[in-house]
Amino acid sequence: MDNLRPIECFVRAAELGSIAAAARKLGITPAAASQNIARLEETLGTRLMRRTTRRLALTEAGRVYLERVAPLLEALERAGDAAVALGGRPRGRLKIACSIAFGRHVLARLLPRFLAAYPEIAVELALGDISADHLGDDIDVSIRFQNQLEPGLISRRLLTVPIHLVASPAYLARAGTPRTPEALKDHDCLAFRFARNGRILPWGFVRDGARFEPPLGVKIVANDIDTLATLALAGQGITRLGAFLADPLIEEGRLVSLFARPGDGAALGTAAEGAASFADPEPLEIYVCVVDRLAETAKIRAFIDFVVEMLTGPWPPRSLSGG
Repeated sequence: MDNLRPIECFVRAAELGSIAAAARKLGITPAAASQNIARLEETLGTRLMRRTTRRLALTEAGRVYLERVAPLLEALERAGDAAVALGGRPRGRLKIACSIAFGRHVLARLLPRFLAAYPEIAVELALGDISADHLGDDIDVSIRFQNQLEPGLISRRLLTVPIHLVASPAYLARAGTPRTPEALKDHDCLAFRFARNGRILPWGFVRDGARFEPPLGVKIVANDIDTLATLALAGQGITRLGAFLADPLIEEGRLVSLFARPGDGAALGTAAEGAASFADPEPLEIYVCVVDRLAETAKIRAFIDFVVEMLTGPWPPRSLSGG
């Protein structure tokens, strides 16, 4: 793409707000990027940018040129990636974004098998509970919960993960066991707060086909699910955990799952007590996402095929349960 380098330098500098940032993105020196833009301006016979030591601004001609040329440059890059993907083997850096808890407790357990199958791929994990920006954060593929899906993403559903409302035996012995979700208002609840918008994650339930969110007696708020699990283990209250984190703790007897379906033996109380007021905790729907089909290079396609094979199906998938 060397013959397009001046255009590429101009577009990246306009997008990133500085020539130095464009140079880093392209792996060249700032001086080379500046010279490329100057050559482009000389070829066009007009100034595209006004550059000072503190800021970069497009001229009117620069804005018009960027509007026309940026989509063409992107299309060329994607066409090249698609052509390589058809004939190439999976290789290179693969940047994957997902939530912290899912990354720790699910993806980290699967990656050794993926890397053993594709030794020429190097993985970078971008773990965070703020939805990643595929373009701005240079993300190849993301794994998201349903409420993190955004317009413009192409998504494929992977699996449904059960949610458990859990507390330690010590907390339940001290505070009593809530029999219905409505009783949570009288208990110490350990809640998750979204970093992006500051909202507390609601605890959704489904009863007789209708979804509802009971009021909570929030005692502690944190923006990390593993921290909430640790607090629940320490007897500080009731929290909401995905099965990938909760299941082992429940099996070990360190946490108790509340509001289980009558007769399944997973919760305290009798079937008669719970039959009329039973409610299912709303599960997590998990998706794998890309920003564009043309962006699916060989390495991205290999990863999507891998997680579909490993995770699609009923919970727990065999890849995690050892079956």
